[in-house]
Parts: sequence; C-alpha cells; structure tokens
Amino acid sequence: MRSSTTSAPKSIQQQVLRIISKRKAIKPTRLRVSSNLSGELGFDTVDVVDIILEIERNFHITIPDEVPLSTVGDFVTYVATHTPSHDWAA
Repeated sequence: MRSSTTSAPKSIQQQVLRIISKRKAIKPTRLRVSSNLSGELGFDTVDVVDIILEIERNFHITIPDEVPLSTVGDFVTYVATHTPSHDWAA
C-alpha cells in the first residue's frame, strides 16, 4: 500500500481503508490499492453498497451509481478527488 500509487492524502486513504476493512473484518494492512473487492476479497454487491453509504456519510459526498468502483484504489481516488480538503482532517 504505497501512497505513490494514488495521489490521495494519507488521511483519506487510511479512512477509506478502515471503512472497507471493517465491512469484512479484514485487517487494513491486508488491503492494497489494487485489491479487487469482489474478485480478491469476496465482497458482494450489498457489501459494496454499504461501503459506498459509509463513505458518503463520512466524507459528506455523493457517489453516483454509474461510478465504476471495483478496487480499493477506485474508492480512495474517488473520495480524494471529490472531497474538499477543508472538509476532511485526520
């Protein structure tokens, strides 16, 4: 999990990883930016929807249904590019 893979601030990346890992009781250290939620980690559609809802609540953003989110990095990148920096602090 190297921050060079994504331009997301570390605080956003850590919070997104925490939300995703909490859903399936996976240690955040096991998640990689390239990890595919359904393929590698066994998340189903309900899990992904719950993660989206939790991220929307935490970061005060809306994630449209048509946004392709299949990897951990997709979530981190979307949140980082749609969250005003003044709205989020570690």
